[in-house]
Amino acid sequence: MKSILFDLDGTLVDSSIGIKNAFAYTFEKLALPCPEPEILRTFIGPPLEDSFTLYVEDVNSAVRIYREYYQKFGVFEVELYPNIEQLLKDLVANNYKLYITSSKNEPMIHVMLKHLKIDKYFTRIYGHTPKQLNKTEVIKACLSSEPMAANDAMIIGDTKFDIIGGKNNNIKTIGVTWGFGLESELLLAGADNICFSPSEIIKAIETV
Repeated sequence: MKSILFDLDGTLVDSSIGIKNAFAYTFEKLALPCPEPEILRTFIGPPLEDSFTLYVEDVNSAVRIYREYYQKFGVFEVELYPNIEQLLKDLVANNYKLYITSSKNEPMIHVMLKHLKIDKYFTRIYGHTPKQLNKTEVIKACLSSEPMAANDAMIIGDTKFDIIGGKNNNIKTIGVTWGFGLESELLLAGADNICFSPSEIIKAIETV
């Protein structure tokens, strides 16, 4: 495997503070009760539209308000998980090509990676766009746009959406447990391997 597709939120970065603050801001602006913290946690990873659908009538307005906060403040309320940058350095040194395939709004991914000073490790960024509305479509866009075969790529992510998106595109999958998903959900979705720390990822890539 020489092409590694990384999820972002919950896999490389802990973006929970900025995301939760943006959701809280949105519900306050809409004069709606904010869901409990354990519910907000499940909003991290899926597309915004999916998260808002059960709670607001005008999903488009909710997404617009969310981004109003997130673009100014939330995108910077983020930090790398421990040992992630060293992992990226090691992968690049071993001639792996790295990509981001995230459900986050694509322009915000660029802002976040530049803010964290890790944009240099990635060949290209793929995120949520009007043509790429879910993880399956984001991964498909990456695979179809880059010089790689499905058997030369894998997705690494923390939620079932990453695993399902990988399976739908016939690539190998690694689930990680330090993010926002559950190990049980990753296994149920069919992850080919599970990692419990970044230090395990290179070995997992080589053995999947």
